Amino acid sequence: MTLLLKNGRLVDPSQDIDGPMDILIRNGKVARIARSLPSPGGKKKADNGTTVLDMKGLVVVPGLIDMHVHLREPGFEYKETIRTGCEAAVAGGFTAVACMANTDPVNDNRSVTEFILRKAAACGKARVYPVASITRNLEGKILSEFWDLKEAGAAAFSDDGRPVTNGTVMRRALEYAHSLDMPVLSHSEDPTLSAGGMMNEGLVSTELGLRGIPAAAEEAMIARDVLL
Repeated sequence: MTLLLKNGRLVDPSQDIDGPMDILIRNGKVARIARSLPSPGGKKKADNGTTVLDMKGLVVVPGLIDMHVHLREPGFEYKETIRTGCEAAVAGGFTAVACMANTDPVNDNRSVTEFILRKAAACGKARVYPVASITRNLEGKILSEFWDLKEAGAAAFSDDGRPVTNGTVMRRALEYAHSLDMPVLSHSEDPTLSAGGMMNEGLVSTELGLRGIPAAAEEAMIARDVLL
């Protein structure tokens, strides 16, 4: 199948492109990109096996990457599976996703990482990057086996929505991850400041009589991690 996208605004940072471009796609792969490509027979409709789509007013971008998803497998398949999550991602224009470690069991060992990658490969939809936990069982106490997880295919480390409150543990995590050239995705929140909070602290929280979460709850943890 041949597809010609006409008159769209192409945004592709990898090629330093941001402007009007036509794109010719053959058998699912980009064959040519140019400011203006001729339509088959000069027509703006399907002709000789080529489908022409007018993208005027629309933005065309490479597949997007979602850096924080919950594929819920293993352990919570009643909420989501790797297959349904990847199908939803592709339907929304996301061709790659980074899945968090809050599964059951937690992705804190190579067996879970390898399981996720096998299921994703069998699905054949979006590319899946497993994010392994910083600490075992997301408890914030003992570091996961970083080297083993990287070898298994983990793309980063994160305790998902749980902050690593122990400064010594976080410092060691950052040092170890740095030695492996692996990113750490930190949940920036000081739970002693946000405890019981239901919304941003301010006039509205006061008017509603709801306990607010001060901006300092996030800022304090960011400052700590930057210093570490």
